[in-house]
Amino acid sequence: MRILILGSGGREHTLAWKMSQSPLCDSLFVAPGNSGTFQVATNFEIDPTNFEAVIGLVKSEAIDMVVVGPEEPLVLGIHDAIKSDKELENVAVIGPAKAAAELEGSKAFAKAFMNRHNIPTAAHDVFTADSLQKGLQFLSTLKPPYVLKADGLAAGKGVLIIDSLNEAQATLKDMLENQTFGEASRTVVIEEFLSGIELSCFVLTDGKSYKILPMAKDYKRIGEGDTGLNTGGMGAVSPVPFVDEMFYNKVESRIVRPTIAGLQKDQLPYIGVVFIGLIKVNDDPFVIEYNVRFGDPETEVVIPRIKSDLVELFASLNQGNLKDYPLEIDERTAATVMMVSGGYPGDYEKGKEIFGMKGVDGLHLFHAGAIRVNDKTLTSGGRVMAVTAFGENHKVATKKIYDQIEKINFDGKNYRKDIGFDL
Repeated sequence: MRILILGSGGREHTLAWKMSQSPLCDSLFVAPGNSGTFQVATNFEIDPTNFEAVIGLVKSEAIDMVVVGPEEPLVLGIHDAIKSDKELENVAVIGPAKAAAELEGSKAFAKAFMNRHNIPTAAHDVFTADSLQKGLQFLSTLKPPYVLKADGLAAGKGVLIIDSLNEAQATLKDMLENQTFGEASRTVVIEEFLSGIELSCFVLTDGKSYKILPMAKDYKRIGEGDTGLNTGGMGAVSPVPFVDEMFYNKVESRIVRPTIAGLQKDQLPYIGVVFIGLIKVNDDPFVIEYNVRFGDPETEVVIPRIKSDLVELFASLNQGNLKDYPLEIDERTAATVMMVSGGYPGDYEKGKEIFGMKGVDGLHLFHAGAIRVNDKTLTSGGRVMAVTAFGENHKVATKKIYDQIEKINFDGKNYRKDIGFDL
């Protein structure tokens, strides 16, 4: 099988690393890829949102399966674009159709979906510039802190948590009237703040049946003790120690099952992974958000724990017989620590050479914001590399990482030294 992965981050390197191990994988390509995918696949300098170029590559390389990493091409309709080409009808596209990708593309759409199918989530309402006054009034009925979410994709920056009512009302006005986040904030979702602990649930589905992958917990804030600015993720752990059998069963019965049933009922074609962002409030799960692709850095701890052939699993999604394929999971704990550029998530410099990667032992290095230039590996983004290890528990796994992470160097590197601290 000839396989193309779209994307350039740590998620895509992890998927490429795993899929390259399958006997079903004859040739592997990544567009645009990075210095990590370069080690296991052929990179093509193609933007995943340039559908014409992607389709051209699928044809020229006789691709059998396209695995879509990032959300933007899915929300823009890459699945539909490939499938609507008569020459490519038989190509497997792992990632939902555009209509289903609205679960991530529009927070208002996702909330309406949850309401229709009685899936537990925070109390909320949706507002536009025309209903601004109602939005300001709605805010005054809530207790602080106040949660404001730009409806569309905003590169992970469209969710604001604000302590002051006056500031929240001023921010809402700014989002709707001045479109702080561009088109993404033409509509704003306001919701009650839920106090609890967050976790991530990945669900593979062929649109009818499903399999729940190992759950994970990621760490978003830049600073130790979960302080400072939000990032794309500074590390993750899987499994999640506080997910016992009772809580797991609640997640499956109250959230996963009605989500998959809802996709069928609403006739939303879905082949791929549903990433459900959860929060545990007391002993009950609530949905914070849906994503329509693998999360990052959760992928770097979830995928290494899957013992089953990932290509085989993905092929079963396309064939509609996922239920016939066993999912074998490594019982050990996986942890990952993200090495980031100095200054991230604010301004940072690129092009710093990365040294010492060959000096580590027993660790998986998943490249994210890193590229290959003239036989050198250089930083190219804020989140540079995910360092993953296994252990009998999260403390053992993170110790393995912290014992060796100083061997890997680049100018200005930063990382959190407390991943898993709250477990």
